[in-house]
Amino acid sequence: MLSPIDFFSVLQLGWAPLAAITLALAGAYVIFGIAGFGTALVTGPVLAQFVPLSVVVPLLALLDLAAAAGNVVRRGRQADRAELMRLLPWMAAGSLAGAALLLSTRPQALLLALGLFACGYALHALRRPRAPKAWTPRAALPFGLVGGVFSALFGSGGFLYAIYLGGRVADKERLRVTQSTLIGLSTLTRVVLFAGAGVYADVRLLLLAAVLAPAMLVGTAIGRRLVLRLSREQFLAVVHGVVLCSGVALLMRWWLA
Repeated sequence: MLSPIDFFSVLQLGWAPLAAITLALAGAYVIFGIAGFGTALVTGPVLAQFVPLSVVVPLLALLDLAAAAGNVVRRGRQADRAELMRLLPWMAAGSLAGAALLLSTRPQALLLALGLFACGYALHALRRPRAPKAWTPRAALPFGLVGGVFSALFGSGGFLYAIYLGGRVADKERLRVTQSTLIGLSTLTRVVLFAGAGVYADVRLLLLAAVLAPAMLVGTAIGRRLVLRLSREQFLAVVHGVVLCSGVALLMRWWLA
């Protein structure tokens, strides 16, 4: 059994950085518990201050998968299977295309277009929360495809699925579970790739995931409780707020690239 000194030497973190990461992660998973996505927005920048990006991405993938799996186990039957079947093939195709783009081009220019779209859509939706855009089933193609591309490129395609599902699924809990299921399936692909590449052989990464798992569980539990108190309009306002933050984060990444 590791002593406290050995424990922190393995993590290469002190008490204060670990406390900051834990609080940020708990807050991020409150958002995840409500909206079904958005953890990287809150905790990614904080984690990146203390651990390498090569640890941040697979760490969040592992925790997101666990959080999404918990939602699916509890409420999986409430997911809208018809919408999942519409989105999943295009999401998979987009992920393959995104991986190819990542290897062959510099995709930073795409951040600007997607960031502007996300901010514009979210601001419009927040101005008219009682009249969300009603998408046709055919909209699954562009949203699934582009969401898959940006999930592969930047790990930030979840808000596109949320925009589509917000205009397709009336019940807020059904929408949240469907969104969480999509994020879980998308994240599972990344976790399998990381595992195949040997990333999870890093003891430090697995130990940090184990230390942060309670914060993830507490955050998602709080988020699930909070969402029960929200009307559909309030729920969509939260989702669109997270979409707006996603857009701003993308624009910042483009500006700093």
